[in-house]
Amino acid sequence: MYDHIIALDTSANPITITPIAEGDFTAWLADQPANTKAWIAANGYEAKRGTHLALPANGGGLGTVLVGYLDDAKALWDFAALPMALPEGTYAFEDGFAKNAELYEKAALGIYLGGYRFDRYRKDDGKKDKRAKIALHDITATKRAENVARGIGLARDLINIPANDMGPAELEAAAKHLGAEFGAKVSAIVGEELLKQNFPAIHTVGHGSDREPRLIDLHWGDQDAPKITLVGKGVCFDTGGYDLKPSSNMLLMKKDMGGSAQVLGLARMIMAANLPVRLRVLIPAVENMVSGRAYRPSDILQTRKGITVEVGNTDAEGRLVLSDALTEAASEDPDMLLDFATLTGAARVALGLGLPALFSNDDDLANGLMENGLALHDPMWRLPLWDEYRPMLDSKAADMNNISGSPFGGAIIAGLFLDRFADGAKSWAHIDLMAWNPTDRPGRPTGGEAQGIRAAFKLIEDRFGK
Repeated sequence: MYDHIIALDTSANPITITPIAEGDFTAWLADQPANTKAWIAANGYEAKRGTHLALPANGGGLGTVLVGYLDDAKALWDFAALPMALPEGTYAFEDGFAKNAELYEKAALGIYLGGYRFDRYRKDDGKKDKRAKIALHDITATKRAENVARGIGLARDLINIPANDMGPAELEAAAKHLGAEFGAKVSAIVGEELLKQNFPAIHTVGHGSDREPRLIDLHWGDQDAPKITLVGKGVCFDTGGYDLKPSSNMLLMKKDMGGSAQVLGLARMIMAANLPVRLRVLIPAVENMVSGRAYRPSDILQTRKGITVEVGNTDAEGRLVLSDALTEAASEDPDMLLDFATLTGAARVALGLGLPALFSNDDDLANGLMENGLALHDPMWRLPLWDEYRPMLDSKAADMNNISGSPFGGAIIAGLFLDRFADGAKSWAHIDLMAWNPTDRPGRPTGGEAQGIRAAFKLIEDRFGK
């Protein structure tokens, strides 16, 4: 995933990367020889964050590469352009930079993420082996950055794979591959067996596809350790069902399994770090298709919790499959229950594409996620589970509807729907996210994205990792 940008052999006298904090540039420049000052002046370089400048060596070639940064939450992105911007060669940070472990971890993570590319379906352009390679110091900060980067890379890859190669069965295979890597037990309840084992909502939503729906279940860790349960929406493609999406909205619906990608990426971080927790991951994996077997508007669904749901809109399917998974998750009363889902357009309207909406029944959990998100520049923003809106889910024909009759507050309505099924979990949070970058930025190429899982991993590590 990242081997093409990381130098394994550092014996080739690597070119030095010299990070310079914006505020220190003037003092640093004053100590440089005249030829260096002249070169910097000729290039108009000021060490602004995220910018770099190659200095010439006395005998020709590259002498060192300057990179400007600010030591704040966004510092990792200041280094993310380097892997693709530097010319072919081997590079390494100056040794003194490694003394600040926290900053070095950010820089290393930026290097890893800056080298991410999804090229599974593209012919080899012959350039991969000719890119810059960066030798990172063999220290704990690098290992931590690599762990996080590989979790993010897994999530991105899963989202980027098109639905013809990432259906429910392929998502199960990805979970089993991850489980095999870390000794986790992975099983799945598939097709009609969902009805026999009382997961009717998952079955109903996924029954319209020829690709059988399933509930993927991963277990890892000591049974006596604190219980951490992750639930991820795994709608591998969403046509909207009979409430069919327009083609422009359907184009990105391979990413509607983005919640499942988040929890598998987060699970990878937890298992690779060998945190002392009992981890469970539940993924309801379905396709929401149109067929003679597909569910319809006004149908009334059964759920694992025993609550009947009238279908006000077949395009509000994510909350339906999550209802069964959350009921099962909450039944074990985990110490922490997190669900991730590409659930509502309303959350994007309210907060934009880069800021997931956070809902929680636990102020400490919500505050911890928000604080870590801001500190790591992996943000999310809390919206309320507003009690006065609960009657908007009432139905005259069933115990509740899956949507409100109002066009307002859609993300909150969806959170309130899930809250009915997470009932019993003392510490639950729901993260409604985009899981997609619409444009290229250093370290954040267009395509699938991990959102919120760095913050969640840090919180879990801090609370349960000692």
